[in-house]
Amino acid sequence: MSDPVVPLTLEGAAVLHQMFRIRWDEWRALDAHSRHVALEEAGEWLQIKEGAEGGEQSAAYALLGHKADLLLLHFRRDFTGLLEAEQNVRQARIGRYLELAHSFLSVVELGLYESTRKIHEELAARGLAPGTPEWDAAVEETLDRQRKAMASRLWPEIPESRYICFYPMDRRRGEQKNWYQVPFAERQRMMHEHGLVGRKYAGSVRQIISGAIGLDDWEWGVDLFSDDPLAFKRLIYEMRFDEISAVYGSFGRFFIGIRAPSEKMDALMRGDVRGAIG
Repeated sequence: MSDPVVPLTLEGAAVLHQMFRIRWDEWRALDAHSRHVALEEAGEWLQIKEGAEGGEQSAAYALLGHKADLLLLHFRRDFTGLLEAEQNVRQARIGRYLELAHSFLSVVELGLYESTRKIHEELAARGLAPGTPEWDAAVEETLDRQRKAMASRLWPEIPESRYICFYPMDRRRGEQKNWYQVPFAERQRMMHEHGLVGRKYAGSVRQIISGAIGLDDWEWGVDLFSDDPLAFKRLIYEMRFDEISAVYGSFGRFFIGIRAPSEKMDALMRGDVRGAIG
């Protein structure tokens, strides 16, 4: 294969992370009845979205640290659905007391390094040249089969795990080390080794990768879900030692949250941490 070879990807659910600061002084100044009405409305909306099908859900998390107080994670079928989710939050009574501190827009992405290699080899063996209509049709046929086979991963349900860890990342482009100039075979090898580390934690950490190239300021978003927050530390620490992270990885802010289910939103907004998240 000639370089550069661009790895094929499959895209699924549109994803929006919204990180809010709660305007506590204004919220506490509100009369009890108005708070109750606002929380009832918010809880009903969130309950519906928690129970929706994969690729159509929302979930709430109480964030730790100074970066924000509340994370709303939305999965939708398309960007119009995400805009609708934004408007739902903004126009809700409780939305008047939420100040957006950060957001991240992306789409669930499955990178197909291994499949890309196989497709190029198989089509070249059939005498097809890249960029021809025959080549493009054969590639699309292969991708369509994989979309059907991987539908549950492309349109996932938000895991019910107690903890979430979200962070954005890039593949570094520096004067000496540039991921996008590395030959395809080398990139494939490093991605394979990187994936082996993640698979070691499959029993304790659920991972959803979303692509943000051309959509946000970073290239990918990573969501990790677990019932043990220390599993995030162990996994990410071990990954720091593999070549792809040590040489090419560049990471943004980390957000750690605890799931706040819809029926506990009133406790969360009362400041009752134990009542909201146990």
